Amino acid sequence: MARLFDADSTLKRLRNRYRLVVMNDDTYEEVVTFKLSRLSVYITLSTIFVLLVGLTVALITFTNLKYYLPGYGSQSQRKELMFYKTKIDSLERSMLYKDQYLESLKKVLSGDVKSTVDTAILKIPEVEKSTQ
Repeated sequence: MARLFDADSTLKRLRNRYRLVVMNDDTYEEVVTFKLSRLSVYITLSTIFVLLVGLTVALITFTNLKYYLPGYGSQSQRKELMFYKTKIDSLERSMLYKDQYLESLKKVLSGDVKSTVDTAILKIPEVEKSTQ
């Protein structure tokens, strides 16, 4: 069991050379012959995958295809969205203030307001009368 997970044996299996032969089925003539290893196939496929992903991302990023993606809009639409968002926030705030005002007014008109007396003593200086 330890032999199966040995790093040297894994590396040897990756570097073993194989021959891929493409033959004509009618004449059994070799058309193309490739000498491959598992490592070279892995590296080649990984490189092709990275290049395809990179090209796809570049194509979407640098062309107008990005506007067809869901959730991506134009710059003017974003500015308009931010404008309306701030407008809605200010309207909500003003509605909240108006609701609070109306609730306070209802309480005053119905007499549910607790009267609070200001108990702070103010010392008002007396005005001196000048004699002429």
